[in-house]
This record gives sequence, C-alpha cells and structure tokens, in this order.
Amino acid sequence: MKTIFRIFILFLFTSCLVQAQGQTKRLSLVDCITLALENNPALQRSELNLVRNNIALQQAKNNRLPSLKAEWGHAYNEGRSVNPTTNQFVEESYFSGNQALNLNVPIFNGFQTLHHIREQANAKEAGRFEFDHAKNELKLDVLTAYILVLTAKDMLEQTKGQLAVTEENVRRTQILHKEGAVSPGDYYDLQGQLHADKNTLEASAQLLNRNRLQLASLLNLSVDSLGDIEPLAMSLDVARQTGEKLFRNALDVLPEFKAYDWRIKEAEQGVKVERAAYLPSLSLGAGLWSRYSSTNPSSYGRQMNNYLSKGISLGLSIPIFNQFRTRNQVKLAKLNLQEVIWDREIAKSKLREETAKTVFDLETLQVNVANLREQENSYKESFRIAQVHFDAGNSNSVVFLTAKTKLDNAQAQLLIKRYELMLQKYINDYYAGTINL
Repeated sequence: MKTIFRIFILFLFTSCLVQAQGQTKRLSLVDCITLALENNPALQRSELNLVRNNIALQQAKNNRLPSLKAEWGHAYNEGRSVNPTTNQFVEESYFSGNQALNLNVPIFNGFQTLHHIREQANAKEAGRFEFDHAKNELKLDVLTAYILVLTAKDMLEQTKGQLAVTEENVRRTQILHKEGAVSPGDYYDLQGQLHADKNTLEASAQLLNRNRLQLASLLNLSVDSLGDIEPLAMSLDVARQTGEKLFRNALDVLPEFKAYDWRIKEAEQGVKVERAAYLPSLSLGAGLWSRYSSTNPSSYGRQMNNYLSKGISLGLSIPIFNQFRTRNQVKLAKLNLQEVIWDREIAKSKLREETAKTVFDLETLQVNVANLREQENSYKESFRIAQVHFDAGNSNSVVFLTAKTKLDNAQAQLLIKRYELMLQKYINDYYAGTINL
C-alpha cells in the first residue's frame, strides 16, 4: 500500500508539473507585446537615440563652461639658434622647452550657445515621442502577427474537421465500392477529394508555421520556445464614427505628430543658431607661460619659476565677410525648417487616408461577416441535404463534392473575415486612442 501511495503521489506531482509547464508556455497578447518591447533588437537599437539626445543636450549646456588647456613641448636644437631663456644667439647643441596653461572664458557669442541648448532640448523631446511611435509600431506588428497565428491555427483545425468528414465518406464509400453498390466514378472522386484535403491540411500547417516564425522573430525568440498562444475574445461590436472624426482623434493621441511639433521647434532654433554668426563674439583669456633651455645652469623647476610670465586678454571678434558662408548656412537652416513642416503635412495626409480607409474597411467587413454567416448556414443545410441524397444513392459525387466545397470555402472565408474584422477593430481603436496595447 505504501508503494502504491508513493507511485500515486509521484504521478500526481508529475501531472501538476507538466500542466504548470504547459501553462507557462501559453502566451497572451499582452505577454507577447511585453516580450517584444524587452527583446526586439530593432527597438533596442532605436532606444540608443534617446541616449545620444541626452548626451547632445548635456554637451550643449557644457559649452557655457570655460575651457582650460595645458601645453608642453620640448625640442633639440643644433647650429646657430636663439636661446629661449636669454634671447641670444648660440652655436651649440641644446634642448629647449616651453610650458603653457591657457584659460578661455566665453562671454558672448550672439546667443548661439543659448539657441543651441534650446535646439538640443527640443530634439530630445522629439526623440522621446519618436521612440514612443516606434514602440507603437512594434505593438501593432505584434498584434497583426498574433492574429495571423490565431487565424492560421483555427484554419488548421477547421481543415482537420473537413478532412475528417471526407475520410468518413471515403470509408463508407469503400465498403459500398467493394459491394458494387456505388459508381466507380463517385468512389474515385472522393479519393481525389481526400488527397486534396490532405494537401490543404499541409498548406494550413505550413501557413501556421510561417506566421509563428514571424511572431517569434518580433519577440526575438526561436519558434520552438514560442509555445502556444491564448485566443482573443471575438468582440466585434464597434462604435461607428466618421473618418474625419477618427482623423482628428488620431492627430491628438499619436506620438509621431507630437514629435513633428518638437522637430519644427528644433528647426526654428537651428535658424537662430546660424543667425548668431552675424553677431560679434566676446571672450576672456588668461594664461601662464614659461621656458627652458639646457644651456642654462639652473634646474628645470627654477627655470620654470624664473621665466614664468602671466597674461590676461579680452578678445572681440567682429564678422565682416566670410564668403557668404553665414548667409548660406541660414538659408539651409530655413530649408530644413520647411522640410520638417512639409514632412508633417505629408504624414497628416497619409493619416487622413489611413483613417478613412479604416472606417470604410470596418463597415465593409461587418457586412461581409454578416453575409458570410448567412451563407454558411445556407451551405450547411445544402450540404446536409447533399449528404443524405448521396448516402441514399440518389445523387452522385459531383453534387456532393460541390456542396462540400461551397461549405468549406464559406467557412474558411468567414473565419478569415472575422479575424480581419478583429484586427481592423484594434486599428480603429488605436487611432481613436481608446486602446492601450
């Protein structure tokens, strides 16, 4: 009894473990999107732009700081030359050197630094919204791939059911064929249909594998580690709205248009940066200098102290003529601004087209699904009647297979259109801002 009890406990534990492992492999849509956001290499690469923008903004702010530079140089001299410590000609070989420490403090540069800081700050905000757009695009790609996997999976199950019906009719017809109670043409028609259904089954399995590969690629996983996925609720009720209303909602909620607004501000600051070159610049300089010569009997440190000189300077630079370089740079900056503005208009035009198409396709798919449901019901009854007549020997294989093919096609089209409607509903909700993937 103890042995039996231990075996029972082990069996129960193994069953629970297998069931738990199966559950962990079953991914929901939210799980897939989370994995894609964490693992997708294209998204990870685009995130580097956020780091670049932060560095560029920090450097723009650091440009307000003074610059300090130390210089040190030594040389070997032969022949007649000037001793740097005595300023007298000597005709012997010796080593000479110089040391310097220079400080430069920018005071005014036509507000170029200020405009550049604002330019990089706007670029940083634009990059943040562009990254949000990249994440949304990835989410939609995962959603599309997820629904395609569900479609192919259900198509495979439906094909198996159709094959089972054909196999049952072939089995029944084989018995009748041996007894000579069925036409040989009908028998071989069903045999041909059986092989056609088997090929359809293989094609469905191939489509499922291809769609699973696409989903696994987005998640940066191998197809073997993808496991099974959960079905989605077939909620096909959609609040209807006009294409123009959906377009206006999308303009307000989509991050790419917020990014365009910040890119326009960035380009406007870019024009101001280039215009700053028209204005004078003022800077403060200070420095320490010293010299060294091997002909001098003093030590290196003493020479540095003895020949140490100090200085301070105030530099004013007034641009007068630079081959029209500044004027052309301003023109190019204005062209960049116009280009960003037109990019936004092009994106708006494309969005208006997409939202109008979404509304129209959504209404069309709703009608298609309703019609296909009625068609499926009609063909079910037609096939039932054809099955009864064929089994009774009152009909032939042509009528039977025609009815079966019509029903199979209607069921396949209904399945596909229902998933297309689901996907279109998600896209509609995405533009409306009522979905959070």
